[in-house]
Amino acid sequence: MEVLHIATSGSVDDGKSTLIGRLLYDTKSITQDKLEAIHAASKRKGLDFTDLSLLTDGLVAEREQGITIDVAHIYFSTPTRKYIIADTPGHIEYTRNMVTGASTAQASLILVDARKGIVEQTYRHFFIANLLRIPHLVVCVNKMDLVEYSEARFNEIVADFQHLIAQAPFKEQEIKFIPISSLYGENLVTRTEKLGWYQGDTLLEYLETIEVDAADNQHPARFPVQYVIRPRTTEYHDFRGFAGRVASGHFSVGDEVVALPSGKTSKIKTIEKFEQQLPVANTGDSVVITLEDEIDISRGNLLAKAGQAPRELKDITANICWMDQQKLVPGKTYLLQHGVNRLKAKVQGVQEVLDVTKNEIIADKKELGLNDIGKISLKTAQPVFADTYAANPANGAFILIDEFSNATVAVGFVI
Repeated sequence: MEVLHIATSGSVDDGKSTLIGRLLYDTKSITQDKLEAIHAASKRKGLDFTDLSLLTDGLVAEREQGITIDVAHIYFSTPTRKYIIADTPGHIEYTRNMVTGASTAQASLILVDARKGIVEQTYRHFFIANLLRIPHLVVCVNKMDLVEYSEARFNEIVADFQHLIAQAPFKEQEIKFIPISSLYGENLVTRTEKLGWYQGDTLLEYLETIEVDAADNQHPARFPVQYVIRPRTTEYHDFRGFAGRVASGHFSVGDEVVALPSGKTSKIKTIEKFEQQLPVANTGDSVVITLEDEIDISRGNLLAKAGQAPRELKDITANICWMDQQKLVPGKTYLLQHGVNRLKAKVQGVQEVLDVTKNEIIADKKELGLNDIGKISLKTAQPVFADTYAANPANGAFILIDEFSNATVAVGFVI
């Protein structure tokens, strides 16, 4: 069954957790004992209704503060497909959590409080979703019950959001606007006469129509080698296979491939999965590939189709989101993790820092602080075979690691 990965975002108290809880409730994805526990917890809080947001605000700190801090992954399904929702924090201090939660999403839900309209975090979350090239974006105008289900108010927010879209660098994003009330479950799974002026899909109806992984096989074929299989048995004495997961694109038996960094070419002899031989390996498939020729290939090498090899880079320009309390300053060396490879990289300079609320460059700022987004230049100790993130997200992203604390300090996107 297909799986659709979704990220939710929005400012504090826009209703993300309630929306997810209502989706679980309306799709009958909550067990009876869990529902009874949430009902009891709601009573203890003095509420006269079942607070479905408690289904996702699982951390003790979140329950005490009434906010979402960590990225919670929630699972539910319909007869059509399975869903994995990354419920990401709304507070500006946890922007880095939103980036990591949305990094694998195929669709993003940005909630806007119908009373408040677009706020600073709306700008920030839209920019990040656009930066991550998330192909499907749903702007959920929530709490329509608190503005008397006003069509005029909905249209006003849509018009304001159109100004953001006009400034966005990634124009291929499909954007849908849906008026909802998470508290009462209106326009999430079921329609309501109170929003009768809205003739579009409900949220679930739209999610059901999204094509899962439709573009993955269109990206250049990339196969990072994770393990070289050389059995020490008489029966398989001459067997030499390369195990890994197809990061993007697809490989077929007979395809001519190039091994990087050596640049040697060969043809795919077999594609194997357990004891089964496959004609094709698609994006996400974990397989063993054998080649017709003996080529020196080891862990960390990359197989690509001949004529479609990625660039060999030692000087990298990238957009990054800084995720550490210590500021990024030029001249410092970090560990750059790209796929299975980890190598040293020195920050040559901070080219620009973005004010995401205005989509403007802060000209006189040459360092990055926690949750800042900017463009930097790096020089690596060894070559990196990477695509631009825009051309191939699976092979165009990396993380920076502090070599002393081993903490992940940034996520980057090759330009």
